[in-house]
Amino acid sequence: MEIQKHMKLEVLTKNDNRTVQNEIISKIRELINYKNLEPGDKLPSERMLSDKFEVSRSNVREAIQKLEFYGLLNSIPQSGTFVANIGVIAMNGMIEDILRLEKQDFKSLVETRILLELKTAGLAATRRTEKDLEEIKDALDAYNEKALKGEDALQEDLLFHLAIAKASHNSTINTFMLIITPEIIINIEKHHVCADGLAFNGIEEHTAIYEAIKIQDPTLAKEKMKIHFKTLYQYIYNTEH
Repeated sequence: MEIQKHMKLEVLTKNDNRTVQNEIISKIRELINYKNLEPGDKLPSERMLSDKFEVSRSNVREAIQKLEFYGLLNSIPQSGTFVANIGVIAMNGMIEDILRLEKQDFKSLVETRILLELKTAGLAATRRTEKDLEEIKDALDAYNEKALKGEDALQEDLLFHLAIAKASHNSTINTFMLIITPEIIINIEKHHVCADGLAFNGIEEHTAIYEAIKIQDPTLAKEKMKIHFKTLYQYIYNTEH
């Protein structure tokens, strides 16, 4: 579990690579067009793309994951990355739209996160396994340990929610949560949303969510998650007016 947390925290702290990622996406598009790659054709390996574009393999991997999320590429374990079953004109248009996507504002991120998390709480309560429950509990304990010491527990907080997303067993929701989480961290720190004392409320609220998932009550899990987000939602609503 500690290794998993370390890996996730690395993902959470990568918040400066938007420009690099877009450049790699542009170069992948150029490569597809230059080589006239068709649906089902295989892209060069991450290592080869890394050398060709003179960027790190992690940057290449993130760009590929983004294109895969939008359905433009298809990665198969032990086989490689392939062009998805979509026409060249449509692919170029979609990539252009992806590159033009504006940086999302904090309010939109919070609204999206709340919608996703209400759904994941219910799904997690219904679908969670004993292993899922153990990982959620580990994340809860890590959060509680820091919060009780009065230390910054923002990343532990988000890891708790990511563990719930994983327990929903919906790969699309889980991927989307991983995509928006880094931006959420940046904005929460930027806007100083986590006021003193909220961490202790978080212990009680997180525990209530965990207990609802443990007894597999989806309605209660969604209700407890909604209560948990009440302060954050009120913050963005009040700052809007």
